[in-house]
Amino acid sequence: MLREIESRYEPLSLEKRIEDFWVKNKIYSKTRAKNRGNEPFFFVDGPPYTTGSIHLGTAWNKVIKDTVLRYRSMQGYYLIDRAGWDMHGLPIEVKIEEKLGFRSKKDIERFGVARFIGECRAFAIENRRKMTEQFKRLGVWLNWDDPYMTLKDEYI
Repeated sequence: MLREIESRYEPLSLEKRIEDFWVKNKIYSKTRAKNRGNEPFFFVDGPPYTTGSIHLGTAWNKVIKDTVLRYRSMQGYYLIDRAGWDMHGLPIEVKIEEKLGFRSKKDIERFGVARFIGECRAFAIENRRKMTEQFKRLGVWLNWDDPYMTLKDEYI
């Protein structure tokens, strides 16, 4: 798949073509399948909080992990990997309190605890979707289809 070098570098266009190629040709699945039956290497992602867009530290952390997984794959290990998301707790609650303009925990009680939890849940789920896409744009390969999420009963 050699192409003539383009006179102008357009990273967004190039990234899109590469990602489309990976998806169309199921490259992630093929890399995992090629070592099936070999000694396994287990990786469960230490989860970032789903509090917004990824930041430089989160990106760096994920890229380092991705590099280790690719190296292990090249060594012949059968990778068993799973993305993960920390989707509950104080960081998310604080974001929602700020969004709703709350100044104390009494505001949550007046708003309704169940309703507040619903707001936190929706916020976390939307940010997980956004952050997954951002990590994919960085070229990070993980099992994005079956992540563990700390807000699911199966995790708890």
